[in-house]
Amino acid sequence: MKIAIVYNRESQAVINLFGTLSQEKYGLGTITKIKEALIAGGHQVKTFEGDKNIITKLEKFMPTVISGERPGLVFNLSYGIQGKGRYMHVPGILEMLGIPYVGSGPETHAIALDKIVTKMILIQKGLPTPRFSVMYKPDSEIKDNLNYPLIVKPKDEAVSFGLRIVHNEEELRAGVKTIYETFNTPTLVEEYIEGREINVGLLGNNPVEALPPVELNFGDGLQIYTYEDKVNISGRTVEKICPAPLTDIQTEQIKQLAIDTFNVLGCYDSARVDFRLDKEGNPYILEVNSMASLGTNGSFVYAAERMGLDYVALMNRLIDITCERYFGPYYFMNADQDSASEPVNLFNSITHARDKIEDELKTWTNMPSWTEDPVGLSTVLRKLEDRLEKLGLKMVAEYTNGRSAWTWSTTTGLKDSTLMVIPLDIPGNRIGFPIPFRTEQQWLYGEGIASSRGGLVTLLSALSALNSIKLLSKKKIAILFYSDEGRGMRYSSPTLRQAAKKAKQVIVLQPGFEGGKIVDQRRGSKKYSVILEGDPLRAGSRSNQIDVLTYFLQKTEKLKEISLPDQRLTVAIHDVHSERYSVLLPHRVQATIYVTFLDEKMARDAEEKIKEIFKQNARGIQSYVEKLVERPPLQRKKNNPLIKRLSLLCEEWKIPFGIESSLLASAAGEIPPSIPVICGFGPASKGLYTPNEAIHRGELIQRSFLLAMLLLEG
Repeated sequence: MKIAIVYNRESQAVINLFGTLSQEKYGLGTITKIKEALIAGGHQVKTFEGDKNIITKLEKFMPTVISGERPGLVFNLSYGIQGKGRYMHVPGILEMLGIPYVGSGPETHAIALDKIVTKMILIQKGLPTPRFSVMYKPDSEIKDNLNYPLIVKPKDEAVSFGLRIVHNEEELRAGVKTIYETFNTPTLVEEYIEGREINVGLLGNNPVEALPPVELNFGDGLQIYTYEDKVNISGRTVEKICPAPLTDIQTEQIKQLAIDTFNVLGCYDSARVDFRLDKEGNPYILEVNSMASLGTNGSFVYAAERMGLDYVALMNRLIDITCERYFGPYYFMNADQDSASEPVNLFNSITHARDKIEDELKTWTNMPSWTEDPVGLSTVLRKLEDRLEKLGLKMVAEYTNGRSAWTWSTTTGLKDSTLMVIPLDIPGNRIGFPIPFRTEQQWLYGEGIASSRGGLVTLLSALSALNSIKLLSKKKIAILFYSDEGRGMRYSSPTLRQAAKKAKQVIVLQPGFEGGKIVDQRRGSKKYSVILEGDPLRAGSRSNQIDVLTYFLQKTEKLKEISLPDQRLTVAIHDVHSERYSVLLPHRVQATIYVTFLDEKMARDAEEKIKEIFKQNARGIQSYVEKLVERPPLQRKKNNPLIKRLSLLCEEWKIPFGIESSLLASAAGEIPPSIPVICGFGPASKGLYTPNEAIHRGELIQRSFLLAMLLLEG
């Protein structure tokens, strides 16, 4: 599970520093110790300051989960940066974001931090607490006939800030004055209970468990736990005794009072209730710490150790308690991969490897391999061969041409396999530095990340998951990689057609569409080169001869008439280049015309019309029309078993699913009609074939799992 430890220590990244600054901080040693404990528990852990940037940081670290996946969780250590309600800030943000977190909610922190409200609730519920009054200013009237000595403390501070024993009115007003000037807050004044101080830690929910009571032995001197004691600057050592030397009846009574207090205030997961026992052994609740210190010297950790929970076990127990609260007891079902079903093991293998999958995607994306870059393609191919060999796959020489197509399979061979098809080249021939990988909210960016790398990493993640549960070598799996997508598969298509005839079904890992949509229909395409050559003419010369550029522009109007959008036939000019001498008009024009279609007969008719349009009929101009690329369409078929099975899988696992038609041709059009095929199985994309390509972050995990499931079932 991904766990973000959120704390406040150094950062003051807020819009304005305005209000009372928090003086509570966790030490770096404790934060590091908690992190190490959670890592030892098998979690992926990062630490973050709880400032105004926390939303962006968490969104990057723990993206939206897929149905059934264990979401990320925050281990909340945040005391806040400033303001009266600082304990509530991070929990409130997490509530808004929908991120589970360890500890009580903002409403409980608000109550527990306000000592006056806490005492009012305790009294209303019949729970014992010392008599008290409130003084708002140093000169406020003293009410309620309290008996000296008294305790004064700020109504909404912690860690014993401002805590003092006073023995008369002069000391009382001096204490209130200090609190008023230092904290600008009312003062809680309560009767001092002379006697023993007992802390009771609480762990769990429904039911909550009271830890063994801890007695604080102050030795000589002041019999209260001061701020100086807590930060080890008082010069004395406060001894902790656990279990506290109480009678069985006293122990059960004080533990039950702690549990009742925990429940009355609506605490979650953990807390600590501080008591005083008077000389007759009567317990009084002093206050509730809704964020019990997890420092190794704290009484909460000390009591846990006495009941057999070492630090690592305690921190991971807090995670389990929180998960059970959010997700119910079923959360722990199938946690053991050895006893879980194969689909659950696959699911866990992929979802637990989110970071590794994204790291691998980053590595592949930062290795450019444009169509016209043989060095880059060779580098990618070598790395891929090494990866496949480690997974136990073998090259199928009969269906590998060594130049543009390479076929690999498990030891079961190509026959009756699930054949996956993936391009290795990034179409184009860019000049300059590639656009590097980057993460932005729910999208992953990088050059070629959608057109090539997203599908590649989806495949490798699925294969790795099958390998992790020792099933990869037993499955009929084959893969065909090709490197001429940017050339319309001019050289690799014959190899693909032959390999597909041996397969049971074919999955093309081109990018899909948002909402879990795969592609079951694609237009075919044809690309033509048109060259016009004529005499070099001078601008303004008196001649009946037309220059080639003007001639070409006249013909483009007729090209528009060929398109039939309603019948899914489009004719478009992709690019135009002209050549000329000095100030003369162009004498040569070269253009590329692109035709997309679903109906082959209509495409042939369009080709004849293009040739007719550029038929030589102007004096001094020669024209040449050549077909460069031809890619067949993928026709929609009824009762495609791959689509049916995928639809059922998505319904079972509550993953979005749909089908879509695409305007762009792909390798799927090369598959013989008798072989079931789906395309667009890669993650959803945007900015396809541009430097700003991106794939959907969540769909990278969804598609990896769905592909693993399809391969599992064969």
